[in-house]
Amino acid sequence: MTLSLAKIIWALGCIAWFVIRWPHQRRAWRTPVVARPNPTRDRVLMAISFTGLFLLPLIYGVTGQPKFANYPFRPAQAWLGVVVLIAAMALFYRTHRDLGRAWSVTLEIRDQHRLVTHGIYARLRHPMYAAFWLWALAQALLLPNWIAGPAGLIGFGTLFFARVGHEERMMLERFGDEYRAYMARTKRIIPGVY
Repeated sequence: MTLSLAKIIWALGCIAWFVIRWPHQRRAWRTPVVARPNPTRDRVLMAISFTGLFLLPLIYGVTGQPKFANYPFRPAQAWLGVVVLIAAMALFYRTHRDLGRAWSVTLEIRDQHRLVTHGIYARLRHPMYAAFWLWALAQALLLPNWIAGPAGLIGFGTLFFARVGHEERMMLERFGDEYRAYMARTKRIIPGVY
């Protein structure tokens, strides 16, 4: 494992993310939205997450900047990053497959929206967020730079902590007692823990 290869693997993770998400995004554009609370706030949070998970690491990957924040590359750490990235993309794929037409990139309720409680959603309420946490961790392990590496954890963490409560309130308003019962039997992002 070399630093160049670690950067390429990070980039391949971004490509995998796009390939997994694209067909679901195209389908989502064709499904009418019936409720979209505070879209401006949601877009700002997504921009922060995008900056941490893509923009800053891309700048580092292409230019090596900011050089002052570099630390020595450790191949074992990068290999661990590869394992975490594979887990992240597998979980990301599974969440999209299980969500089907209920998926959307922003907080919104779609026409004929149903509560998804099968597949990975039988164990976790927010497995897609778990996948993003794994992706951000993989980035920190693959990119030996104190800014670009943890930028995903900070950017996505900002989105997660500012959004998950709003999302759960939206689901409670839409699904009521059905969602309360679902919350009682599942965890947010880590099975049996949180």
